[in-house]
Amino acid sequence: MENLLKQAKAVILGHAVADALGVPVEFCSREELDVSPVINMRGYGTYNMPKGSWSDDTSMTLCALEVMDKKLNFHSVMLNFCKWYYKGEFTPTGKTFDVGGTCATAIERYYLEPNREVFGVNSERANGNGALMRINPFCLYTYKSDLSLSAKLEVIEIATTLTHAHKRSILASKIYAFVLWELLKNSSKESVKIGLVKAKKHFEKEEELAKYSIIFDKDFEKVKREDISSTGYVVDSLIASLWCLLTTDSYKGCVLKAVNLGNDTDTIGAIAGGLAGALYGLDSIPKEWLDDLLKKDYIEELIERAFS
Repeated sequence: MENLLKQAKAVILGHAVADALGVPVEFCSREELDVSPVINMRGYGTYNMPKGSWSDDTSMTLCALEVMDKKLNFHSVMLNFCKWYYKGEFTPTGKTFDVGGTCATAIERYYLEPNREVFGVNSERANGNGALMRINPFCLYTYKSDLSLSAKLEVIEIATTLTHAHKRSILASKIYAFVLWELLKNSSKESVKIGLVKAKKHFEKEEELAKYSIIFDKDFEKVKREDISSTGYVVDSLIASLWCLLTTDSYKGCVLKAVNLGNDTDTIGAIAGGLAGALYGLDSIPKEWLDDLLKKDYIEELIERAFS
């Protein structure tokens, strides 16, 4: 059990640290970062936030973690999203920033009509990475549970549709879950590939699977950097994150490669960082980066409470 708690910390802190690395350079181009690459924590930049600040990726992750010391209740998660969005709770400095449009729409819908059936946006144009970036608490929850596979996947689907209700975004979260579950079982790159094989087999009849075909290719790791897109589109984000994970050999190498792809630096860093934390372990995250992370103790406390 102690090892599982350490794994959970590796995933969440690995996510948060990479998020904070990417925040100051979000929307910087790949060419700009090739000239001045991120090699350590920076401050200010895009959002003028102090060094170690994390973004909506981690804030929304913590919103979910905070209610997981009780019975999982999706309305409680949405209420926490409202506290973050409207009041600046679950943030590093008390200030909400970098809110995706689809997430904002879903949260505003919930705030105005909390009894409606669906809050998430079910539109092909609403396939940003705003659900994928916060799905790992639900993956950890389901991994630790005694639920059947179908029930676990239902949790992942509901968690995604809180903000992103299109089947493309739902599938991205589920593919990510398969990979993370395998990494928690056995932390090796082979586990990443096993997770992808299992996902491909399970979803082989899903028409949206074709959008992600490149990650199932045996030569995926040989794809060149210039052929990897680092936008906020959920398909690009999942592909880029997995590519960074499979083409590097350390937590540090993975997240720096992800951030220095440019554009949606914080989110691609965070998605890759959670997986890299699971692969390489808590001790692989550079101590100086953890020391720079704002409210690190608060994040660890939420992880411990959720784990209990």
